[in-house]
Amino acid sequence: MEKLIVQNATVLFSNSAFFNKKVDVLVENGLIKNIGKSGSIQAKNATIIDGDGRFLAPGFFDLNCNFGEPGFETKEDLVTGAAAAAAGGFTGIALQPNTNPPLHSRADVAFIVNSARDLIVNVYPVAAISKNREGVDLAELYDMKLAGAVAFSDGNRSIQHSGLMSRALLYTKGFGGLVFSYAEDKSIAGKTKMNEGEVSTYLGMKGNPNIAEEVMVSRDLFFAEYNDTPIHFSTISCEGSVNLIRQAKKKGLKVTCDVAAHHLYYTDDEIISFDSNFKVKPPLRTKKDRAALIKGVKDGTIDAIVSQHTPHEVEFKMVEFEIAEFGIIGLQTVLPLLLKVGLTLELIVEKLAVNPREILKVEQPVLEEDQPANLILINPSELWIFDESTNRSKASNSPLFNSELKGKVDLLINKGHAIKLP
Repeated sequence: MEKLIVQNATVLFSNSAFFNKKVDVLVENGLIKNIGKSGSIQAKNATIIDGDGRFLAPGFFDLNCNFGEPGFETKEDLVTGAAAAAAGGFTGIALQPNTNPPLHSRADVAFIVNSARDLIVNVYPVAAISKNREGVDLAELYDMKLAGAVAFSDGNRSIQHSGLMSRALLYTKGFGGLVFSYAEDKSIAGKTKMNEGEVSTYLGMKGNPNIAEEVMVSRDLFFAEYNDTPIHFSTISCEGSVNLIRQAKKKGLKVTCDVAAHHLYYTDDEIISFDSNFKVKPPLRTKKDRAALIKGVKDGTIDAIVSQHTPHEVEFKMVEFEIAEFGIIGLQTVLPLLLKVGLTLELIVEKLAVNPREILKVEQPVLEEDQPANLILINPSELWIFDESTNRSKASNSPLFNSELKGKVDLLINKGHAIKLP
C-alpha cells in the first residue's frame, strides 16, 4: 500500500481529538501521515476513498473466534478465517483452543503465532486451561503465556472441577494471566439441545435451564473473590448471569464478560422452525433474557460483544436438529445484527473494538500522525447480500445466509495493508 486518502469521514476513535468530527486522513505505507479538516488534504498519486456518510473507527477485535486449524482445516483454516474476519471489520481476533490437538502446549501456541504472522488480521491464541481440554490437569500455562497466549480457556467446555478452576485462577495471578470462564454445569445442562422454557415444552424437547449457567457464574465469582484475581465470562446468555455480574462489579470484583451478537437478536422462538443454524451453545434464551442482555450491554455490565464464529462442514449442520453440531458463523454479520438490535455506532465500537483490547491488555489503535493505521470505514446504511459471492468463510452455517443485510465495512487497513471490501 502506498498512498490512500479517506475523505470526509466521521471519526469514531474515542481517544482522538477529532472524535465525532469529519476529517480527511492520509495513510502512506501503513502509517497515518496527515489528519485534517474535510477537503484539506491532497496528495499526488493517492487513491481516494469517499468517506461521506461513513465512519472511521478502530478495527474490531473478537474475543471468541473458532477456526479449525490445526486438525479441523475443513471447517476453517487461518487464511480463510482471517479473510472472513477482515470482511467483517475485525483487525484482531482471540482464537479459541477448540482444535485438534487443542492449544494446550507452548508448541501449539507458537504454531498459531508463527502461522498467522503474515495475515492482515492480528491473531492472538487463547490457550487451554487443562491438558487436552479434559478438565483434569492444568496445562503448561506460564510457558504458553511466554509463547504468546493472551488468555486461558477450555473453549466450549466448562471447567467442572472446582479445585482445578480455583488453582487456574491462583496460578495465573502470579504472572498476570487471565482466565476465561465458559459457565455451564454439565450435570444440570446434560445433553440438551435448546433452552428450557415454554418453547422447549411446546416442542417436547428437553431444555437447558438458565440455572446451569448461573450456578457456574456464581461459583467462579466466589473463586475470583477468594483468590483476588480477575476473571472473564465468555458468552453469557441469561438474565441471572447479568445480575450476578452486575452485583460483583458493584462489590469491586475484577470481573468482565461478553455476549454473542446472536444472543442479542434471536430468541428460542426461532427453534420452532427446527433450523439447525439456530442451534448454538449456550442456547438462545427467552425474550426476557434477551432484554436483560441488551440492558447489560447498554449499562456497562457486559463489557464486550463477540461473534462466537463457529464454522462447520455442511454434513454437520444440514441434518436433523437433534444431531446437528452447535454453532454458527458470525464474523461478517456481527455489525448488521447489532445495528438491527438498535445499538448506536459509538456503543458498537466500544464493545467491539475498545473494550476487548482493554480486557486483554492489547494496545489500542490510535488516530494520530506517524502512528500505524489500524482502522476501518463503516457504512451503516449500505445494503448487501450475505451469500456465496460475499462469504469469505469456508462454512455457510448461518441463519442469515442468502439474506439482505444493512451495515457494512467498506475499508480495512492494518499491518501496512489496505483492503477495499466489495
